[in-house]
Amino acid sequence: MNTAAESYVKLVLSVGEHDPDYVDAYFGPPEWREQVKAKTPSLGEIQSSTEQALQQMLNIPASNEEIHQLRHRYLTCQLRALRARVEMLRGRTYSFDEEARLLYDASPPHHPESYFRTVLSKLDAMVPGSGPVAERYERYRKEFVITLNKLDEVFQAAIRECRERTRRMMALPPEERFALEYVKNRSWSGYNWYKGNSVSLIQVNIDLPITIDRAVDLAAHEGYPGHHVYNSMLESHLARERGWPEFTVYALFSPQSLIAEGTANFGIEVAFPGNQRIEFEGEVLFPMAGLDAARAGEYYSIHRLTSVLNYAHNEAARSYLDGAMTRQQAEEWLATYALMSPERAKQRVRFIDTYRSYVINYNLGQDLVRRYIESRGGTEDDPHKRWDEFSHLISSPRLPSGLRE
Repeated sequence: MNTAAESYVKLVLSVGEHDPDYVDAYFGPPEWREQVKAKTPSLGEIQSSTEQALQQMLNIPASNEEIHQLRHRYLTCQLRALRARVEMLRGRTYSFDEEARLLYDASPPHHPESYFRTVLSKLDAMVPGSGPVAERYERYRKEFVITLNKLDEVFQAAIRECRERTRRMMALPPEERFALEYVKNRSWSGYNWYKGNSVSLIQVNIDLPITIDRAVDLAAHEGYPGHHVYNSMLESHLARERGWPEFTVYALFSPQSLIAEGTANFGIEVAFPGNQRIEFEGEVLFPMAGLDAARAGEYYSIHRLTSVLNYAHNEAARSYLDGAMTRQQAEEWLATYALMSPERAKQRVRFIDTYRSYVINYNLGQDLVRRYIESRGGTEDDPHKRWDEFSHLISSPRLPSGLRE
């Protein structure tokens, strides 16, 4: 299977020459990338080679070992997603739901407007002040913004805590480390650029005000036990120990991203079960940021309810990309049903412009990962089992469709 895997890696690198967002990370043999750069195949040639690689996968004998069965399914599904991405780059158009299924091996649910109105009616009773709930919520959030002069101190403290909690429960590579940067003019709020050898560059976008919840969110999601740990585990256990070359490259628009984003989001709950997050932030981060620690519980009661509105992002993306909403209507939808400020809604639509149906990986991915881990006994009541299942998942080639097995 390594021959097919090598073909897959070179195909991903080839697509990356046509699509600058496609290759999220690569730490395989430098000569493979140089070879592709020296003679980059056309999209048509890539599509033809992908079909050949898929046929090659069909001819590989079946294995009785689960890990090898998972590997075979993983490579096959990643190749199918690559084929779909190439078709899109060549001008083929898919609906939002078709694209999500082909690229991410998942079918996003549909939520009617009434679903979000029900949540907003509950928030209406919780958010203080007068006027429309969206305006009140925006005013409320501003009371919990981390000032720029305190931002790095708060983020570093959040990352230290997330790292310590992860290290207590998982065996991380001894050489793992990261660098933290603050950037502007991006369509995302945070990003992990994995460099290989358990090294990451974590970037935080400071274009817009950052509220206190984003410190732990980004520290856990981009770092521990999120993307940094996920990539380190795959590199250590699959690329290095097993010698599987397909795990030296990360194709962004692929099923792997649903697992990556889903585990990164659920990892926040894994690291901070129950009320532990509120306790840590109330004791450490709120005072450090100059915020009233007595309001931590109140803030997170509202924050937990607003997180139910995350699926509003999918509905905006679906309608916008399928042509049922204009850009302005998508921004207005996000402002109304995701409680975003106009500036944040504009940033989100820019994200949708670039990453399209990728938005499903955050909310649907988190829900699928949570259900999978809890169905295997990794509940909040058994944190050690939860960590064990989480660690096993991020060290394996399991697909989104495999989370439903």
